[in-house]
Amino acid sequence: MAYVSVLLYGLGGIVVAGVALLVVFQEKLVYVPVLPGLTKSYPITPARLNLIYEDVWLRSSDGVRLHSWFIKMLPGCQDIAHRLEMVRIMIQKLNCNVFMLSYRGYGESDGYPSQHGIIKDAQAALDHLSQRTDIDTSRIVVFGRSLGGAVGAVLTKNNPEKVSALILENTFTSILDMAGVLLPFLKWFIGGSGTKSLKLLNFVVRSPWNTIDAIGEVKQPVLFLSGLQDEMVPPFHMKMLYAKAAARNSQCSFVEFPSGMHMDTWLTGGDVYWRTVMQFLEGN
Repeated sequence: MAYVSVLLYGLGGIVVAGVALLVVFQEKLVYVPVLPGLTKSYPITPARLNLIYEDVWLRSSDGVRLHSWFIKMLPGCQDIAHRLEMVRIMIQKLNCNVFMLSYRGYGESDGYPSQHGIIKDAQAALDHLSQRTDIDTSRIVVFGRSLGGAVGAVLTKNNPEKVSALILENTFTSILDMAGVLLPFLKWFIGGSGTKSLKLLNFVVRSPWNTIDAIGEVKQPVLFLSGLQDEMVPPFHMKMLYAKAAARNSQCSFVEFPSGMHMDTWLTGGDVYWRTVMQFLEGN
């Protein structure tokens, strides 16, 4: 019995420690304003790489000042770095403009990240685009990868008249489920998307980002792009999101990329990736 007691106390200690980590550091697990090895003010801008762009400053509905780039179509772009590399190719392959928003706490935007705040930030960006006179506002497509997919799903759900389509890449079902991935010993106490179980630790998460609930209410066309080698978000999350969306929305497409990892699916997917996106956009 003594050994059993020690074992139970040990397991209890692990759970308590896990709960403490989740409560205290959860924002640091969810939001990463600065990538490892980079500074908060990233030195490379579109101008440095011969892209035509505007610095756009916005105010979220709660007054937070936000920074964004509106990058215009321009043939013959040169090599660029970080996420801008994908943007350069996106502009070339899809013949589109790209609007990139820094959420509060990211880049040059003020404030601190939170789910409630970031939803306001995304809405401010969409409202700005909807009021521009130099674009076709009936063809605004939201693209989101990872956390961006969670944000994009909520934004698209909330704006059926302003968003024409949604593209999700390597996105999670919820932060609740991801907590069990990042801290496996907590999986019995948190998460549960797709089941009727209610787990106790779900109530302490301040940014649950229940993408699987939001995607089930999206009425616009949705393209799901899933990298099967995703090392951060288990690929079955994307399958669950697709299943939830397709149950109510006949305008959903799901495409897998066998070599795609979390951040490089667009790169390893090559021409197939871009043809997939182009066909989706042309059909919607």
